Order: sequence, then C-alpha cells, then structure tokens
Amino acid sequence: MKKVIIFSLFFLWQSIFAQKLALVKEKAKIGYIDTSGTYSIEPNFDTAKSFSEGLAAVKMGKLWGFIGKDGKMEIEPAFSNVKDFHDGICMAESDGAWYYINKKGEKLTMPSSDKLYDFNEGLALMKVAGKIGAFDTNGKVIIPAAYDVIKPFNNGFAKVSKKGQWGIIDTTGKLIVPLEYDNIGEYVNGITWAQKGDAYGIIDGDLFRELEGADDIWDFGSQSITYARKNGKVGFTDKTGTWIIEPKFDKARAFNQNLAPVSVGGKWGYIGLDGNYVIEPAYNDAEVFSDDRLAPVKGKSWGFIDPSGKLVIPMEYDISVSFGFNEKNKGFNDGVSRVKKSGKWSFIDTSGNVLGNKWFYNAELFQN
Repeated sequence: MKKVIIFSLFFLWQSIFAQKLALVKEKAKIGYIDTSGTYSIEPNFDTAKSFSEGLAAVKMGKLWGFIGKDGKMEIEPAFSNVKDFHDGICMAESDGAWYYINKKGEKLTMPSSDKLYDFNEGLALMKVAGKIGAFDTNGKVIIPAAYDVIKPFNNGFAKVSKKGQWGIIDTTGKLIVPLEYDNIGEYVNGITWAQKGDAYGIIDGDLFRELEGADDIWDFGSQSITYARKNGKVGFTDKTGTWIIEPKFDKARAFNQNLAPVSVGGKWGYIGLDGNYVIEPAYNDAEVFSDDRLAPVKGKSWGFIDPSGKLVIPMEYDISVSFGFNEKNKGFNDGVSRVKKSGKWSFIDTSGNVLGNKWFYNAELFQN
C-alpha cells in the first residue's frame, strides 16, 4: 500500500511538472492558467514573467524572485532584474552587476566575459577582447573566444563568422561547414543554404550546390524543401539545389504537411509538392500548416482551415505577425492557439472552443 501511495505521488508530481502554464493578466493582476483554461496559480501578482524550466519570475516590491508551479516561492526575492532559466541557470542582476544563479538562487562562478549571455543548448557565449567563444554549465570553456560572431545554437548547431566569412559549428566547437561563405542559413537535418559571392546554393553535408539564378534563399523547415527567389519570383528547391517548383509566385512560405502557402496578385492559396494548387488562392494572408493540421488564413480577420481547404474555425480573430508571433508560434502549437478578439486575448482548441471561456487583458504562450 505504501508503494502504491509513493508511486501515485511520483506520477502526480511528474504530471504537475510537465504541465505547461500560460501567463495571463486579468484586470491589473497576473496569474497562470493550464491548458484547460483553469487557474493553476490565481492572479495575485502585479509584475511577473512566463515559466521557464518549471520556474516563473515574479516581482515582490522592488525585487524579483521565482515561484514554482504550485505558486510557492522557490527562490526568495533578492534580485533587481532577472532573465529566464535555460539549462538550469538564469541571469540575475544585483547592485548593477549581472551574474548567473542556479535553481537554488545561488551565485555561480563562471569564466570572465565582457558581456553575459543566456545559456542555450548547454552553452553560454562569452566575449573576451571583442571575440566570441562559449562555456558549458560547469564553467568549462568549450569553444575558445576566437570568432567574431556566434549565433544562438539551434538543434545542436550554430552559425559562426570570422573575418566576414560564415560557417557552422556544433556544440563541441567542431566546424561542420567551413568558414568560406558570405552568408549562411540555419543548419537543419544536415542541410542549409549559403551565399558564395554572387551565387546562392544549398549545402548538403559539406557539399555546396549552386541554385541556378537564385538571388535569395530562406531557411529549411520541417521538410527538406525550401523556397528561393529568382528574377523577383519565388519557387522551391530541394536539398540537391534543384528547382523542383519553378519560380512563379510573388511570395511563399514553408512546406509542412506537404502544403505550402503561396501568393500571386495579392491572394494566398496552398500548393502541393507538384507545384499545383490544392487550395485555390482566395485569402488576404495565409500561414504555414501546423502539426495539428490547421493553418491560419485571413479574410478581414483570421480563421483556420484544414488541409482540404475547409474553414473549420471562423475568421473572427487577430493573429498576425504584428502581434509578436514568430513563424513557429503562429497558429496552433500542441493543440492550442493564442488569439486576440475585440482587444482581449485568449486561447482556443482545435475545435475553436475558448479555453475556460475566458478572455484576458494579456496572455503569453504556454511554457513549461
């Protein structure tokens, strides 16, 4: 019986820790709701931030501390400013000086840096005499400060620059793509785009293939196809650097669910992998299909269609880039979409139901 209780408590704790919460502001107070739209933490805070790695920064008086998902204070207010937790470490400020703390609020000793950076995929950048390197969560220098630029790591890889030339490194500092390009994209599934002189092309592994006539290329997404421009028109290329859909569109966005939004003459529709319309151009704007198989489309306002083109959630919401969404966070994520209507924010599920039937003065994305 004792073992059953222990296991039950363990799984309950796991469930609570894994539950994503969203910061919402109701009138003048901030609280946190779960994905059912129910308050997990009542709106009791004047100033607070979203959860990161199970902790949320809240301001008590003039000082910041951190609460857990039960709403109890985990790190007592002691900081004049804080950032989010990444890899178990957070940047905090006291008396005008920034430093790193752990989840106990203890100050950590890290390598000297002219500027502090958030941890990202187990590494924090450091700046020494104008050059950039990186160290790990134990304070061990992994990448010596030898680069002019290191961009944030993404899925284990980062863009780096030295003397105006760009390449790709992994989290061990190993050079995956040599420093010989004038510009370069994000490295996704062993593929990226690059510019070499006037030539634009695709890098598959370490082999560069020029894309004939291209004068711009965008990053690869979830599929090994991306869009590129030639003579003012946009088409699509695969990882071999071959035009698989000839440039004939005014604008385009990434493929997902084997569909991509494209625009001609100011109207947006969706094409398949053969370049033919699956959903005819009829929208003033359109975004990428999410893994929930719904895409935001705009008439006068925004709604959602399924892959057949059927409007499944009415066009009555404001959900555009002007409201702070990046491509990954537009539309649905894990069955929930943040929306705005009549000046208020809320969340809807894939059936269009408003979570908890509540609207807020502000609502941030769900975070763990």
